[in-house]
Amino acid sequence: MTADPPTIHDWAGGRPAFERWLGRYYDLVEDDDLLSPVFGGRVSHQHRRDVVTWWCEVMGGPAEYTASLGGYANMLRHHRDLGITAEQRLRFVTLLSRAADEAGLPDDPELRAALMGYAEWGTRLAVQNSAEGADVVEHAPVPRWGWGVAPPYRPGA
Repeated sequence: MTADPPTIHDWAGGRPAFERWLGRYYDLVEDDDLLSPVFGGRVSHQHRRDVVTWWCEVMGGPAEYTASLGGYANMLRHHRDLGITAEQRLRFVTLLSRAADEAGLPDDPELRAALMGYAEWGTRLAVQNSAEGADVVEHAPVPRWGWGVAPPYRPGA
């Protein structure tokens, strides 16, 4: 009998790993001519902390974003009418991948596929939801991302 696979959150290294990764990501954003204007040139400490809390919940960690930060409706509110472009979306995903390397996240293909799968899904949804006058789903649960078809390889598990 094999044990259930760990959550993506736990496999990646928990909140400290997500803080390292997304901190590096936002450092890259601040130096990026295409994305830094979306954040007024600087990404606040609160924004960084809140996004880490979101990603941790989505990846199977504690449901703190839902419990204390307003859940999906609040995340949606932050994206409404931003007018995120396809080019910005692609840069967002590209920098997330680069930051994962630079932050030293585990580099197994299963973890990276799960993280980038969510990044692709979430950024495409953000483009739709950020369009002026978009018809959006106002209330939904925070997504809980899983391994999909490729859980991490664990010899003997």
